Amino acid sequence: MNALANLEKYIARIPHAAALAYVAVLLALGFVTWGAIDDVRATQAAVTSSTDILSRLEGRVSRPGSAAEFSPVAGSPFVEGSTVTVAGAALLQRVAAAVTQSGGSVLSSEVELQGSQSKPGFISVVVSCELEQPALQQLLYDLESGMPFIFVDQLVVQAPAAAASRPTGKLRILLGISSQWEAAK
Repeated sequence: MNALANLEKYIARIPHAAALAYVAVLLALGFVTWGAIDDVRATQAAVTSSTDILSRLEGRVSRPGSAAEFSPVAGSPFVEGSTVTVAGAALLQRVAAAVTQSGGSVLSSEVELQGSQSKPGFISVVVSCELEQPALQQLLYDLESGMPFIFVDQLVVQAPAAAASRPTGKLRILLGISSQWEAAK
């Protein structure tokens, strides 16, 4: 009770001290409230962002106006063919089409159905091609992002012979590609 009496005497002597203490307490509570609201908004934004990413990965869009539409790639994840030879030809056709679409040309190709490097159930293709340097990344993306699942096992890139004098020359590329084969049902 002695402390309360001392506080009353102090406030009676300096009336502005009570007003300043009241304003300081209000400011402190305001800052705490503002920090809590800001934290809730940041958490809500993180949850919304995570939900958008999850919905795009699952192939659906959860709410209108969300980030870019994502459509899952259709098709079988395996190279299909009634025989391993037909499946090898289908894989070679898929790789050749990707090279041509990227503006390149196929120089040579070889299908390894059961070589020393082949894994059981996989078909390997070795393709030699020429391609402009900017199109190489697009070619690799096209091969690995589509269906069937295609794996780039080997990538050897050789610059043009006179690269300093002709910066626009085409790269010579050796691609080792593999994919899993599933017999047609």
